[in-house]
Amino acid sequence: MARTVGIGLQNFEKIMENNLFYIDKTMFIKEWWESNDEVTLITRPRRFGKRLTMSMLEKFFSVDYAERNLSVDI
Repeated sequence: MARTVGIGLQNFEKIMENNLFYIDKTMFIKEWWESNDEVTLITRPRRFGKRLTMSMLEKFFSVDYAERNLSVDI
Protein backbone atom coordinates (compact mmCIF):
# COMPACT_ATOMS: atom_id res chain seq x y z
CA MET A 1 0.00 0.00 0.00
CA ALA A 2 1.28 3.48 -0.88
CA ARG A 3 2.18 5.82 1.96
CA THR A 4 0.67 9.25 2.45
CA VAL A 5 2.90 12.31 2.15
CA GLY A 6 2.66 14.33 5.38
CA ILE A 7 2.72 17.78 3.82
CA GLY A 8 3.32 20.42 6.46
CA LEU A 9 4.34 17.99 9.21
CA GLN A 10 7.53 19.06 10.93
CA ASN A 11 7.63 16.47 13.70
CA PHE A 12 9.74 13.40 12.95
CA GLU A 13 8.04 11.32 15.64
CA LYS A 14 4.55 11.90 14.19
CA ILE A 15 5.78 10.99 10.70
CA MET A 16 7.24 7.70 11.96
CA GLU A 17 4.24 6.84 14.15
CA ASN A 18 1.83 7.37 11.25
CA ASN A 19 4.10 5.59 8.74
CA LEU A 20 4.07 8.59 6.39
CA PHE A 21 6.35 9.00 3.39
CA TYR A 22 9.70 10.48 4.44
CA ILE A 23 12.95 11.21 2.60
CA ASP A 24 15.62 9.62 4.80
CA LYS A 25 18.23 12.17 5.85
CA THR A 26 20.09 10.04 8.38
CA MET A 27 23.29 10.22 6.32
CA PHE A 28 23.19 13.92 7.18
CA ILE A 29 23.74 12.96 10.84
CA LYS A 30 26.86 10.96 9.95
CA GLU A 31 28.32 13.69 7.74
CA TRP A 32 27.52 16.40 10.29
CA TRP A 33 28.93 14.39 13.23
CA GLU A 34 32.16 13.53 11.43
CA SER A 35 32.77 17.12 10.31
CA ASN A 36 33.63 18.18 13.90
CA ASP A 37 32.43 21.72 13.19
CA GLU A 38 31.89 24.02 16.16
CA VAL A 39 28.91 25.66 14.45
CA THR A 40 26.64 24.40 11.69
CA LEU A 41 24.56 26.82 9.66
CA ILE A 42 21.85 25.13 7.62
CA THR A 43 20.55 27.46 4.95
CA ARG A 44 17.87 26.23 2.61
CA PRO A 45 14.80 27.81 1.03
CA ARG A 46 11.47 27.84 2.84
CA ARG A 47 9.66 24.51 3.04
CA PHE A 48 12.90 22.56 2.44
CA GLY A 49 12.81 20.42 5.61
CA LYS A 50 15.08 22.34 7.98
CA ARG A 51 12.79 22.04 11.00
CA LEU A 52 11.97 18.40 10.23
CA THR A 53 15.70 17.62 10.03
CA MET A 54 16.24 19.29 13.41
CA SER A 55 13.32 17.27 14.82
CA MET A 56 14.98 14.10 13.50
CA LEU A 57 18.28 15.09 15.16
CA GLU A 58 16.48 15.75 18.45
CA LYS A 59 14.93 12.29 18.44
CA PHE A 60 18.24 10.71 17.40
CA PHE A 61 20.36 12.27 20.17
CA SER A 62 17.88 12.77 23.02
CA VAL A 63 17.95 10.33 25.94
CA ASP A 64 14.21 10.96 26.28
CA TYR A 65 13.67 8.84 23.15
CA ALA A 66 16.32 6.17 23.83
CA GLU A 67 13.79 3.45 24.66
CA ARG A 68 11.45 4.23 21.77
CA ASN A 69 11.54 2.46 18.46
CA LEU A 70 10.76 4.86 15.61
CA SER A 71 11.84 2.51 12.85
CA VAL A 72 10.01 2.39 9.55
CA ASP A 73 8.45 -0.66 7.94
CA ILE A 74 9.74 -0.79 4.38
